[in-house]
Amino acid sequence: MIDFGPSMTSNNVVIRFEEVSFGYSAENLMLDEASFSMRENTKFALMGQNGAGKSTIFKLMTQELKPHHGKIHLLPGATLATAKQVMAREHLPETIRDYFAHAFAQVPYNLDKRIHDVLEAVNFSTPLDKTVGSLSGGQQARLLLAYALIQEPDILLLDEPTNNLDSDGIEHLTAFLILYPKTALVISHDADFLNCFTEGVLHLDIFTGKVEKYDGNYCDAVEEISARVERDRAKNAQLLKTIQDRKDKVNFFAHKGGKMRKLASKLKEEVAEAEENMVDVRRDDRTIDDFTIPAEPFIEPIVRLTSVKVIRHHEAHCVNVDLILRRGHHLLITGPNGIGKSTLLRALAEEKNPGALITEGVKTGYYKQDFSGLDFTQTAYDSLCTAMDVPDNETIRRTGAKFLLNGDVLATPIGALSEGQKGLLCFARFVLQKPHLLIFDEPTNHINFRHLPVIARALNDYKGCMIVVSHSEDFVKQIHFDSVLDLGTLIKDEVSS
Repeated sequence: MIDFGPSMTSNNVVIRFEEVSFGYSAENLMLDEASFSMRENTKFALMGQNGAGKSTIFKLMTQELKPHHGKIHLLPGATLATAKQVMAREHLPETIRDYFAHAFAQVPYNLDKRIHDVLEAVNFSTPLDKTVGSLSGGQQARLLLAYALIQEPDILLLDEPTNNLDSDGIEHLTAFLILYPKTALVISHDADFLNCFTEGVLHLDIFTGKVEKYDGNYCDAVEEISARVERDRAKNAQLLKTIQDRKDKVNFFAHKGGKMRKLASKLKEEVAEAEENMVDVRRDDRTIDDFTIPAEPFIEPIVRLTSVKVIRHHEAHCVNVDLILRRGHHLLITGPNGIGKSTLLRALAEEKNPGALITEGVKTGYYKQDFSGLDFTQTAYDSLCTAMDVPDNETIRRTGAKFLLNGDVLATPIGALSEGQKGLLCFARFVLQKPHLLIFDEPTNHINFRHLPVIARALNDYKGCMIVVSHSEDFVKQIHFDSVLDLGTLIKDEVSS
């Protein structure tokens, strides 16, 4: 069992931002004199729109980035570690043992035991000589958390920790965080997950660059934010009514003489005071517009599945199936982490499995959970250009705007976008690509929960052939699937026969 070391129990402020400003360009500040603090042994959620700068706050905390202005105070002796959203590509060829060795300035003599202990804490077991890249997305998510834990930090930073996790993995992580004896700050779009353990919320406003702090669990904080917005809007509506009334009277009395003109002057002062009292209403996170992914006609069968590889006890088993997918057929593939769902999608898209074939001439859109299908050196605009047969500037910019990809974002290299913006970029590409076949590997990862109902409607209405892997039950329930391929059931039937 892993020993997290002694907890800090004095309830001091463990980290504090003092009027911190930061931006990747001088014209676009993500943080603008932001101030907030966290006390020891508390668990907070960090929320905000995709691209607001949540992951940037983590990098400022760990000193990977330096603020332009202001100060970040850390309790003397306190340490931090981050469980990142996605595995860095340079680690994929490494063995699990070599990957964990990076966590130490000097590799400890008992490294294997320490790895075993943290893997046990995240409910995962695997040979340490396996390569990181051979693990599934869900297994890599567990590895990212374990890598942070092996450092035994006083402040644990979790960036979208439920991405790729199956229901068992999310339940285990939730229980772990409830019992975790130190400070934790979590970025996640999973409201149910956050509500189980958080005792406060830090909200980063993408429009103002300010951070607001709310006490209570996640749902309490969201309700408080919504109530405050409504109160501020009501107050402003009343002030606007007063301002207009005073302006009308000013216009009337200003043309009179004597005392009437003095009254008009007094009313002008009241108008100025009312305008100063207008509340800067926090604008709700914008939601992407409704969209349609066009699907060009295709008469022949689009996909043929005659066999799939299923992973059991770290070994691959070939299992026979019989599935023919035509235009309009929506297939859901299910099974626990590590069973081979992503491997099946990758083998299908890359034509590496003779038992899983896409018909020649089919135009395929493939949403990879790590976005490795995108060229990170391209700008978002150039990426959208390559999705079209004949690029058209007006169509590209109009489509980008639907997915909150404005001119500044479109001019940004993909590697500098947030993970959520990369996800939205993929959907914008599909709209322009007009594919016959869509393959989705965890399409809800990194996406703001406000966008998910819009995306679910678009996928449900998609007229082409579609194959989906997703652990988000709420999302899956919003889409009609013609068939379900359960890899867990397949391997059980194979073993029993």
